[in-house]
Amino acid sequence: MSDIDQQSMREAVLVAASARLTCRPNPWVGAVLVAQDGRRFSGFTQPVGQAHAEVEALRHAGDAAHGATIYVTLEPCNHFGRTPPCTEAIIAAGVSRVVIGVEDPDVRVAGSGIARLRAAGIQVDVGVAADDVRSQLAPYLHHRRTGRPFVMLKLAMTIDGYIAAKSGDGGRITGDQARARVHQLRAESDAIVVGAGTVRADDPQLTVRFAQGPSPRRIVLGRAPADARIQPCTEWTGSLPELLDTLGRDGVLQLMVEGGAGVAASFHAAGLIDQYVFHIAPAVMGGGDAVPAFAGDTAATLAEVWRGRLVSTQVLGDDVEMIIEPQRDTEPQREATS
Repeated sequence: MSDIDQQSMREAVLVAASARLTCRPNPWVGAVLVAQDGRRFSGFTQPVGQAHAEVEALRHAGDAAHGATIYVTLEPCNHFGRTPPCTEAIIAAGVSRVVIGVEDPDVRVAGSGIARLRAAGIQVDVGVAADDVRSQLAPYLHHRRTGRPFVMLKLAMTIDGYIAAKSGDGGRITGDQARARVHQLRAESDAIVVGAGTVRADDPQLTVRFAQGPSPRRIVLGRAPADARIQPCTEWTGSLPELLDTLGRDGVLQLMVEGGAGVAASFHAAGLIDQYVFHIAPAVMGGGDAVPAFAGDTAATLAEVWRGRLVSTQVLGDDVEMIIEPQRDTEPQREATS
């Protein structure tokens, strides 16, 4: 694909970010339509029951959509849901070319959107800026492939790996910018889970207060006191896999795990974490009897140490955020196809 295709798809990715907090459980999709005269029109997925990204871009373009190229981060839908199929809107508008970031693994789409457009004589190219799109839509894609939410673990720790003093007092390890970032992550998550011990020790609210966006559904592993600030919440006493299956059926795309050490260790040991978000403060607890990030025994040898792959880092005031993902087998990278 051309540099223009890459740039236009990355523009669509930027546009899609505007939908992340408002369109769930639908995927946050962006579309950029380039008219024959070079004019550009964009759209992103509206709240549930309203227009999808492609239809928004077509609406903004009007007659300029005839003969145009439309770039869309996710394969257009080809079924009647709360809205009519986007494929039919694209065909009716007279678009001549559709460029797609990634195919939609949803069983109701899964290539049928691409096939419908091609059957109508429209040129379709797939796989442009696919890595960028997969990263942005990771929770949605994971949910549609597995039926479970994308699990993100967030831990704040000292530089020597402790999340609380030996007294068990949690408090705040990181600063204001890190706190705002955590609230942003909460807003991007459909549900958040902590252990009952954390509820008793810290009495957290687990709401969004220092960022824009909705507060996630709150889940406690165990029983929460009736007067805890986390109430109302869902109390869960079953297994973690059963929890993920249940939340997946409820339409939860992303689950945020936010402590404590025992909960983090349980999800980690079971291989259920899809992304680790570490906020590391320039602070040293010292010694070896404080509360570690993960409870339980450490690896006996270096050969047994769990190793992931570094996705990104950023500075948050005096703190550093590191995002790490497991080194799992991924689907083969495919070249863009026409």
